[in-house]
Amino acid sequence: MKTLFFFSLFCITCILSAFSQCLDDQNSLLIGLRNSLIFNLSASTKLVHWNHTKDCCNWDGVECDGFGHVISLQLDNETISGGIENSEYLFNLSYLEKLNLAWNRFYGIQIPRGISNLENLTYLNLSYAGFTGQVPSEVLRLKKLVSLDFSGVFRLLKLENPNLKILVRNLKELRELYLDSVNISAQGNDWCQAISSSLPDLKILSLIDCNLSGPINSSLLELRSLSVLRLDVNDLASAVPDFFANFSRLTTLSLAYCSLLGSFPEKIFEMPSLQNLDLEGNMLLSGTFPSFPLNGSLRTIVLRKTNFSGSLPDSISNLTFLSRLKLSSCSFFGRIPPTIGNLTELTHLYISDNNFIGSIPLSNLSKKLTYLDASHNSLTGNIPSSLFALPSLIWLQLSDNEFHGQVQELSNRSSSFLKELDVSSNNLEGPVPKFFSELEQLQILSLSSNKFNGTVQLEMFKSPYLEVLDLSHNDLFIQSTESASSLPLLPNVISLTLASCKLQRFPSLHRQSRLFELDLSSNQLKGEIPNWIWEIGNGSLGFLNLSSNLLHGFQKPYKFPSSMGVLDLHSNQLQGELPIPPLSSQYVDYSYNYFTNSVPNDIGHFLSNAHFFSVSNNNLTGEIPPSICNATKLEVLELSANALTGSIPPCLPNNSVLGVLSLDKNNFSGTIPDTFSVNCSLQTLDLNKNALKGKIPRSLVNCPSLEILNIGNNRIEDTFPCMLMKATIQEWFFLQIIDISTNNFSGGISFLSFSKWRGMISANDNKQLKYNNLRFDYRLPQFLYLVTNYYREAVTGENYYQDAVAVTMKGLERELTKILTIFTSIDFSNNKFHGEIPYSIGDLKSLYGLNLSHNELTGSIPASIGNLTQLGSLDLSVNKLTGTIPVELATLTFIGFLNLSYNRLFGKIPEGPQFQTFSAASFEGNLGLYGCPVDTSCIKKESGVSPPGFQNGEVHLKKGIDWDYVSAALGFAVGFGSTVWLTLHCKRWREMFFGKVDQIYLKFFPKY
Repeated sequence: MKTLFFFSLFCITCILSAFSQCLDDQNSLLIGLRNSLIFNLSASTKLVHWNHTKDCCNWDGVECDGFGHVISLQLDNETISGGIENSEYLFNLSYLEKLNLAWNRFYGIQIPRGISNLENLTYLNLSYAGFTGQVPSEVLRLKKLVSLDFSGVFRLLKLENPNLKILVRNLKELRELYLDSVNISAQGNDWCQAISSSLPDLKILSLIDCNLSGPINSSLLELRSLSVLRLDVNDLASAVPDFFANFSRLTTLSLAYCSLLGSFPEKIFEMPSLQNLDLEGNMLLSGTFPSFPLNGSLRTIVLRKTNFSGSLPDSISNLTFLSRLKLSSCSFFGRIPPTIGNLTELTHLYISDNNFIGSIPLSNLSKKLTYLDASHNSLTGNIPSSLFALPSLIWLQLSDNEFHGQVQELSNRSSSFLKELDVSSNNLEGPVPKFFSELEQLQILSLSSNKFNGTVQLEMFKSPYLEVLDLSHNDLFIQSTESASSLPLLPNVISLTLASCKLQRFPSLHRQSRLFELDLSSNQLKGEIPNWIWEIGNGSLGFLNLSSNLLHGFQKPYKFPSSMGVLDLHSNQLQGELPIPPLSSQYVDYSYNYFTNSVPNDIGHFLSNAHFFSVSNNNLTGEIPPSICNATKLEVLELSANALTGSIPPCLPNNSVLGVLSLDKNNFSGTIPDTFSVNCSLQTLDLNKNALKGKIPRSLVNCPSLEILNIGNNRIEDTFPCMLMKATIQEWFFLQIIDISTNNFSGGISFLSFSKWRGMISANDNKQLKYNNLRFDYRLPQFLYLVTNYYREAVTGENYYQDAVAVTMKGLERELTKILTIFTSIDFSNNKFHGEIPYSIGDLKSLYGLNLSHNELTGSIPASIGNLTQLGSLDLSVNKLTGTIPVELATLTFIGFLNLSYNRLFGKIPEGPQFQTFSAASFEGNLGLYGCPVDTSCIKKESGVSPPGFQNGEVHLKKGIDWDYVSAALGFAVGFGSTVWLTLHCKRWREMFFGKVDQIYLKFFPKY
């Protein structure tokens, strides 16, 4: 009977609900609310349709109970921006049980205190609605709340008074709590115990980006019903606790970007309930995969940007429900198990930036696969064309691997939904497959940096959706047919990259209406830059790279588009006055041309938004105009190798965002301004080869991030390194290259503590996981990178400037634009330093070049130099050094240049494999030395060639920057670093890079 009663009651309730009519007072309140709210009529999908012609219980977003009372109001995403603060209409809907105002625009408005009137609320969602300030205490009266969502962005809301503990103590019926990006600011023990003691029946807890700290307290185990736990983007800075495996109902565990440490407990992977695991961005969190049990429940595994390692186990096929596997930027290695093909539900597979080898078991991949990223590995073999025909595949990244051979034509492509295809940076060869150009859904195609050959007509790419096309750096000959048609060549292309494509004339791009990014660099374009190029995209071209061509001028009249952010014209033959860049410029490179006259007086006004500006290696004259002070956003300023005169504007060192200031090889005079900002960001200061005088500015101590300091070949008179005595400069952690040679420095160096120059001690420490190039990182505005990253999950917009350092060897100056971070150097030569060489010089374990020649140094050569096992060049010549040559120097196996001549050394020259390669010129001028090679009787007759740096027995008495010998270090540095380098980079890059290194090495060190 009871069952029949409750069934009848249920039926009556349903009937009342179905036929209920909105009560007049409820209707009036809703109409009043609608009229008082401020919202966009054209964007509204609910409020705009509220009117008297329909019962209000049937209005969009409104739900009533069986008696005509409004119990639910779903007004999310209605563009509401005001009218709610003291709403007498909303807060008199006293029967309301559910209120959803998420995704609106209440920017700068606090959560209304009148919300306390809605005491029947069980569901309250104010997420991403723009509310700011303190969560009001009136919320504490909503005792019936089961679900509360105050999530937002930028921590606009905060929980201070009441705090989290008071909130949950008053809302004990909560089962779902979402406070993402609410500023809670609580210690691990506090927030864990507050929640667990008050909400034992909580099922969902989401506290992303709440300024929480760790460690996670075991009191959370009191949450017996917990199903979802999200703590992303908090600085927990602790290990992942083992007790997480004891949550018997946990389905989602998300701890991305939490600064987690230690080893991840394997048993969490084996939890029978766990479906979603996200540990992304915890770079210090290590771990390996266990042997997965049969019928595992995991559906999503995200380990991107962690330190997980090991191989993928065959047992991964036991995760039969797995749909997303994201392992990018980890340390996994080995072959990809064929059993991965048994994951029939797999839709997203990201394994890029690891050390996987061999081939991908492509033939077995899931037919549901939508996204596949296997780029930046060491995968080999052919790419089966059948991969491109997977029925669900829309995003394919195979770039930066070692795939080779030709890609076979695909016979059946009619069903392909492929939208992005990237096979760049491999060893693929042969003609570009025809079906690549005929994929009808294709939006992004990148074939760059391969060995594709033959002729390609741009007209062959037929996809009407194609937005990004990159054919650069192959062996292709790109052509386009001149046509009188009014239709554009590639109607929807936004980004076109044809670098190094043997172009001899500009493609027919007159009618491109959407083109935003155009790269025609490293081709054979001659003559003038056509003026129609500035009208591409109806004058909205934002990125243009015409560098490394044979262009000599601009077709007139011309006007740069107002939208242009990147303009790269370097390495051409452009002449005349320097063109004024557009106001919108973010990156301007005019270097390596033949521009003359002075820098335009108002140039700084047009660089007010620029981050990068280079006019180096031109023929510019005159002074730096004062307007340069308006370029306050500059991060890189390159004016080197011109004929500029005058003084350095004081505003340049005072620019706190400037990271690279390169004014070398000019005729600047006066002193270096003592105006370095207290927030100095300089990483490179290069003032070499000018006529600067005075002292080193004391404010340089404000620049702790210096990596390169080059003030050599000037007229500076100072007691350097006295200015180094301040602790801030003594701890130049990142300094790798310092050159103060050929000036008038004096004073003793015996008290100089080299042991604090960490950049020369720890360049090989574990802080540098990879041997990158010495570079200055900076970011261009994100919009410039939206094009090529349009379908990627994250847009980084990262770019960098590679510092070029002048190196002289055998009288020939070279520009080494790829200096490894392990390449470090000190050059104090051609000054008036005196005193003894500090013993602490031996602490600089990563030093490759040391030049203290042409000074007045006394005392003995420190035996600690023998600790510099990476030293490739040592010049102590023309000093007053005494004593014997330490036998420890004979153990330096990498040293390629040695000059100890013209000192007061005596005794026997130490014997060692490397010492035997140097001629007598390395030691002459020391009358007390004897032994090989000074004693000619010990020199083998077949040895008739002088060592590097000496010819015909002459001593190289240097009168300029003695970086000469540093290049020797580069050769030996590469020898040392090659093993690590080879394991970290793809084959094609290795071949190109070491090919260049070999060329440099052979030029500096001819074979005997």
